[in-house]
Amino acid sequence: MKTFIKAVLLLILVVTFGCKEGEKEKPKVTYKESPAQVEVKKDTTQIKIADLPIHMEGTSFLLHPIGDVRVYDGSSKSSYGSSSTSRVSYSISNYNRFEITGYLNNIRFQHLDSTATRPLTDKIVIIQTATFLNTIAEKTKKQILVYSISDMDTNKDGKLDANDIKSLYISEISGNHFIKLSPDFQELIDWNLIETKNRLYFRTTEDTNKNGDFDKDDTVFYYFVDLMDKEWKLNEYKPFH
Repeated sequence: MKTFIKAVLLLILVVTFGCKEGEKEKPKVTYKESPAQVEVKKDTTQIKIADLPIHMEGTSFLLHPIGDVRVYDGSSKSSYGSSSTSRVSYSISNYNRFEITGYLNNIRFQHLDSTATRPLTDKIVIIQTATFLNTIAEKTKKQILVYSISDMDTNKDGKLDANDIKSLYISEISGNHFIKLSPDFQELIDWNLIETKNRLYFRTTEDTNKNGDFDKDDTVFYYFVDLMDKEWKLNEYKPFH
């Protein structure tokens, strides 16, 4: 009997350990000889959709968030019987005054006096946040959007998602002058606006020990961008020197 109990306990430990091993977080970066690429895979459970347009207060543009929604197959019962139906969540973004959040494929921009729209980018990306710098607009009349975006399949799993490196981008409120601020393969930690200097500060980290994860042994980089600079030049600084 004791032998049986020990065997059962050993089996439980093996299964538990195996599950924990399977739940390990995917590495942000996988190193291969080929460059990071996104290989688009067709997913028949998803359809492309746009949320209703968003107007950032004080601007002349509407923003149309674009993304994918998943169709769930299932049965829905009513008092008249049961039938097989598909359930769809049509919301792809959230808007909280001056910031759009979600997992968007793109944003289309439309001037208030036009019916035409134009995309932010023609590349495959995942836009997680788009923030309007309203205080800079009030102070300087420059209307700027700051984005956190995944733009490369850095872990080489064949898809672009939140498990890939997040980068910092910037554009005008029209979607024009859309540029990447953070260097490739550096993970965005956070960013902060210093209004008195009209500067955007941010931190990144790089997998300098090449173990596929961001940890205490990696390097942290510090940058700022002068928002009044026409070219939005990236400036690195060292706060410890």
